[in-house]
Amino acid sequence: MILTAGYLPGLSPDEVEWQTLTFNRGGEQTEVSVPLLTDDQIKELSSDIKKASRHYLKGLPVSEILRTIDSAICQFLDRSNPYRQQAEKYLPRITGYDSEMVRLGLTSYLKTFRQSELRRFLSEDFFNPKILDEFQPLPKGGYGRAYGPDLLAHIWAGNVPGLPLWSLISGLLVKAGNIGKVSSFEPLMASWFARLIAEIDPRLGECIAVTWWKGGDTECQQALLNQADLVVAYGNNDTLQQIRDYTPITTRCLTYTHKVSFGMVSKSALDPIKAWNVAHQAAYDIVRYDQQGCYSPHVFFIEENGAVSPKQFAQYVASELDNFQKKFPRRTLTIEEAQDVALWKQTEEVKTFSDDCSAVMGDTDGTWCVSFSETPENLSPSGLNRTAKVISVQQLDDVPALISPYKAFLQTVGIAASPEELHRLACLLGVVGVTRISALEHMTVPEAGWHHDGRFNLLDLITMTEVERSAEISAEAFSNYVD
Repeated sequence: MILTAGYLPGLSPDEVEWQTLTFNRGGEQTEVSVPLLTDDQIKELSSDIKKASRHYLKGLPVSEILRTIDSAICQFLDRSNPYRQQAEKYLPRITGYDSEMVRLGLTSYLKTFRQSELRRFLSEDFFNPKILDEFQPLPKGGYGRAYGPDLLAHIWAGNVPGLPLWSLISGLLVKAGNIGKVSSFEPLMASWFARLIAEIDPRLGECIAVTWWKGGDTECQQALLNQADLVVAYGNNDTLQQIRDYTPITTRCLTYTHKVSFGMVSKSALDPIKAWNVAHQAAYDIVRYDQQGCYSPHVFFIEENGAVSPKQFAQYVASELDNFQKKFPRRTLTIEEAQDVALWKQTEEVKTFSDDCSAVMGDTDGTWCVSFSETPENLSPSGLNRTAKVISVQQLDDVPALISPYKAFLQTVGIAASPEELHRLACLLGVVGVTRISALEHMTVPEAGWHHDGRFNLLDLITMTEVERSAEISAEAFSNYVD
């Protein structure tokens, strides 16, 4: 059986060239057929979606959009639904992630987009979400209305299953027409979601398209970028720089590059009873999707002078990673990924020769690795795929100075500390560029409405039209009731 990715309203399958992607994860071969459009087809599709956006979506109340999205998400959450069954069956095969991890991860992630949570999205960014439907009074005087773009182009990464839903749903909430380019690593979830939306509301389905092209195909990319009113792109620095270079100067381009996240554990969390649970939470953040998310931790800074020492805590984390390997086996790595892990481990082992207090812990199969250092170090990425470093620090207040040189790359910090410590550390971390602080075990599960990389999910997508107070006053002179 060959699965079909993509969603192309107005184009029949016979009109489109298709390419087959083959996945051999987990010993089972899965084939996915993806659409490869010509420049003219991209232009035609863009024009159709812009028209559908103007004629239908722009006039649709936000409350109706919420209900349609919620209906789609409810079906994805229903394990008896064919779409959910396909996701549970095929996402592990094409990504290599453990099937139980995918199942639990999907449920946790999809709940973020229930109607009640989407209202949080809206209220985080708009003091009055009705401003997306009609002109509303502004605090400074006058009236304003928010408008989404006619065509929002998404260029998605595929490192975490379902990740494209975040920006696609955000686009729908601001009433944008949407065309998304899926990654070769995970082309299915966005495609299924678009089809499900079209089944629930066919006219809304005409405002969405999902396509594909091979990475580096600048002609297809350029064709879409030329048509877009706004671009949202995810990827590494080189990819995003190329997208910026190809985006017309008059088109806004929002890019989300790789970030580094880490954990911090106070000595107040290191008594013999609490420490095991904290280590379990830290290990879970490492294991979930094998650190492929920008919110996944690479390093943990552990405060000294607790009942459990930083080195003991590193051993606890190592033990928990070993337990998780039995519960959620790590996916099979590519040759390049395996080389990165081996190089990182080798580098950490070399450091132990010159530092008797350092240690490297790992299982015989190399499925996880924890490096411990008693000497404070600056922040540095791990080898990913269940590798992490535990660093001893005299006090957690010392950490901001260690990470401050990496301000442009910081994102999430998971903290285990007392309330007083949490608020003090939050102030220090915010100054050096950290944009999100969570509990451990929640690093990889952002709340609904979180501000990705410190930005707004919806406000960054809209433009405002304002009717100033002066225009209102002036209009009074031309009314039919003026004296």
